[in-house]
Amino acid sequence: MKIWTVANQKGGVGKTTTAVSLAGILALQGKRVLLIDTDPHASLTYYFGIDSEDLEVSVYDIFARGTSMQSEEILQALCPSTMENLDILPATMAIATLDRSMGNKTGMGLILKKTLAKISEHYDYALLDCPPVLGVLMVNALAASERILVPVQTEFLALKGLDRMVKTMILMGRSKKIQYSYTIVPTMFDKRTRAATAALQQLNDEYKNNLWSDVIPVDTKFRDASLSHLPASHFAPRSRGVKAYDRLIKYLLAKDFSHVKIG
Repeated sequence: MKIWTVANQKGGVGKTTTAVSLAGILALQGKRVLLIDTDPHASLTYYFGIDSEDLEVSVYDIFARGTSMQSEEILQALCPSTMENLDILPATMAIATLDRSMGNKTGMGLILKKTLAKISEHYDYALLDCPPVLGVLMVNALAASERILVPVQTEFLALKGLDRMVKTMILMGRSKKIQYSYTIVPTMFDKRTRAATAALQQLNDEYKNNLWSDVIPVDTKFRDASLSHLPASHFAPRSRGVKAYDRLIKYLLAKDFSHVKIG
């Protein structure tokens, strides 16, 4: 199972849209995909019409129980979507308490990685949607990941969040003696505005080696798809946004993003 994490230390940049869109396209290609919501706001969970307050088991239980959950219990915690090949590990507000209750416990940073290893044979891909805050949840998502995607809205303030995210990956990489491979994905690009064009140019100037050379455009079909609780790939497969994510998938699959050991 390949594990991709979608992360940025700024909200509203298209993380959930990116995770859901990529998962939808992979599922249509016949890949077995697991979407994992690690954000206390549970945006991904609600996207699929799942009420997090009604859940008996969620991603919270995986952290609360450490690595004691067996593969059968983990699989039972998953919510099947209405789409073939696509399941969800939902979030609840309870995971917002993890940093306070478990943040200082030894081994907390690898719980998600060890848990996913137990069900790796059941899926081809796992995509993790992260909270915009550095803590136990993001640390786990980054530690579990083979590939990190950093969506960045093409506007000035979003670039500040990108700077924090890159520094976080560098610091975590040093502590683990690995170099994280990441791809910056420009999102919500509106070619009609000078601000978006200027932000894209700044991304290219500062992060060229890690920047996807294409963009995800502004597309109202993403919002319409979320209202229907469907990935845009299933709701509007011919939309320009879906075509852009399809190009991103092809780009990612052509690359080798394994971690590089340091020292």
